[in-house]
Amino acid sequence: MNTPLTNTQMRDVDALLHPYTNAVTLRQTGPHVISSGNGVRVRDDAGKEYIEGMAGLWCCGLGFSDQELIEAAKEQMSLLPYYHLFGGRSHEPAVELAERLKELAPDMGRVIYQSSGSEANDTQIKLQWYYNNALGRPDKKKIISRIKGYHGVTIVSGSLTGLPYNHMDFDLPVDRILHTSCPHYWKEAQEGETEAEFTARLAQDLRDLIDREGPDTIAAMIAEPVMGAGGVIVPPEGYFQAIQPILDEHDIALISDEVITGFGRTGNWFGAQTVEMQPRAMSMAKQLTAGYAPLSAVAVTTEIAEVIEGNTGKLGNFGHGFTYGGHPISCAVAIKTLEIYERRNIVQHVRDVTPTFERLIAKAADHPLVGDGRASGLMGCLELAPPDAKAFKNPAKTGPILSAELLKRGVILRAIGDTLAICPPMIITEGELEEMFAPVEAALDATMAWAKAEDMLR
Repeated sequence: MNTPLTNTQMRDVDALLHPYTNAVTLRQTGPHVISSGNGVRVRDDAGKEYIEGMAGLWCCGLGFSDQELIEAAKEQMSLLPYYHLFGGRSHEPAVELAERLKELAPDMGRVIYQSSGSEANDTQIKLQWYYNNALGRPDKKKIISRIKGYHGVTIVSGSLTGLPYNHMDFDLPVDRILHTSCPHYWKEAQEGETEAEFTARLAQDLRDLIDREGPDTIAAMIAEPVMGAGGVIVPPEGYFQAIQPILDEHDIALISDEVITGFGRTGNWFGAQTVEMQPRAMSMAKQLTAGYAPLSAVAVTTEIAEVIEGNTGKLGNFGHGFTYGGHPISCAVAIKTLEIYERRNIVQHVRDVTPTFERLIAKAADHPLVGDGRASGLMGCLELAPPDAKAFKNPAKTGPILSAELLKRGVILRAIGDTLAICPPMIITEGELEEMFAPVEAALDATMAWAKAEDMLR
């Protein structure tokens, strides 16, 4: 029998429609109410403490109680709590942050702000359409994404996302959006296929798609350097080096979705640097403010920006923008976040603790219920599978059991189907990593027992 819901839980299910949640099940179980946070830990309304191994939603790189960020928000709120960038207006936090992002982001020339990663990727597509119209290329409008890529939930960014739940009953994807192969070597490689051969096959898949659709109809390809919500998929060796020349040959812009991988997560300022991408545009959010305020940014090359700016003179206006894009409080928090990343050398800290993170993932991957363990910087996963197989009889049921077993043991991690994603705050220490992984074996054992009892193994 389910435990009776608390007053807060009852109020919640009667007032909220939760994202990425089975609302029918939630009415029986109630939400897990988090009430406070400190460092890499959070505490629920029952007083139980957890290591938050997902940095919230991949975003709280500095943990949950950084006083410098709190003070930066307070100071800006007292000075200028709101202003906009419409009609030629501006304010100092927006300008200072844009200048800083241009310094950090390779080869980028202009910045435009939004509030979320979804809005940023939606903006990316509108800018590509606008840019190609300005160049007199009205047919060059299709966008290539990838199966299992995650780029957001607005109508266009949700279409870019290559996951079934983001499309089912939403009438997505819309037209002009194409999907090419998923670079998931462990799951998708053919029998006996080497990593290099797999990469070559995916590059050929991309070339075939472009030839089939017509290169003059394709504007851009968007890609996460390391795929996040699709299952923490690290690209195979040489992947971006193989596809970049194909895109360049046909003047197809590569857009780097840095919403998760930006600002140190993979051991460089940007994931594009880690995997050797050469993007013409970048989307940034999440760790841009360490999750303390909603803000996203799109950066584009000077060449793209100048074409867009020239077209506004021709049309008389640039008909795009958001009320809260470049919100002064969010920009002030972002400026302080970048300052802290640099002053505390967060990128080097990620590099320093990555060997411990990789060792702990590899150790957990030795368990018979784990098919593959992988990581890039402080972004990793355990992909569950039956012994000698790559999928359960009933997929996407076992991962949530493991997540629930870890929750009982004081660790919050996220099940993405049968993959357990791990993305702790970037300030986590080696000792805290050891503590986070300490209950994993016992949780895996309990999950294996459940899988056997439920006849989930092949």
